[in-house]
Amino acid sequence: MMVRRELAARHAGAALGPVWLYAQPILMLGAYYLLFDIVLGARLSGSAPSRGMGIFLIAGMLPWMAFTDALSRSMTSLVDAGPLLQKNPLPPALFPLRTVLSSAVTFAPLMLAVVLGYIPYHGLAVPVLLLPLVIVIEFVTCFLLGYLLAILVAAMRDVQQIVGFLISVGLFLTPILFSFDMFPQAMRWILWLNPMTPIVLAFQSLLLHGQMPEPAVWIAMGLWLALPTLLLDLVLRRSSEQLLDWI
Repeated sequence: MMVRRELAARHAGAALGPVWLYAQPILMLGAYYLLFDIVLGARLSGSAPSRGMGIFLIAGMLPWMAFTDALSRSMTSLVDAGPLLQKNPLPPALFPLRTVLSSAVTFAPLMLAVVLGYIPYHGLAVPVLLLPLVIVIEFVTCFLLGYLLAILVAAMRDVQQIVGFLISVGLFLTPILFSFDMFPQAMRWILWLNPMTPIVLAFQSLLLHGQMPEPAVWIAMGLWLALPTLLLDLVLRRSSEQLLDWI
């Protein structure tokens, strides 16, 4: 019910209603493809999964857009719900969960639909069946990080500004505008500090090759599930009494 209400609020007063939930990311992806593939004719190096820049970019940009949408909304969810939480004994986790699920309702169908457009590249290979699992891992990661950041934002509003900056530069530290192999080998550890690097690499492996992501990708996704879980548990135990005062 909370997810349905949030989605309705996003397109309230719009003539096309819920169509805009899906039209906006589709139009954005179309603009990227038009710019890089049609106008600029950009091409990647021979080591890239696809020489066409637009095709390569969309495979990574769609999960990145879902991540930024879920994270930016969820990290302010507790502050936004402050008056409601102070009057009603609701579990705080409901509010970051609501925003993440709202983003999932919007982007998960698009992530699954893009499989059809990439059939010439993956040929409906068996590993493509793992894409729903990767999508679930992404949104679980978004919830864990979003809930953790929501508590930190409630405690210190500066966190929102810092995370907003990191999201802005994060696109350039994710293998979306370049292939992973193009990044200097001695500095690739920097990319692994980005929670979206293994997710994007998994999407690229499945959509552009129809191949199972490498073990390092699965290990990195597992670590980015475990680390926020441990931090969230620690922060929850230390902030349980002060949280309502902060928001």
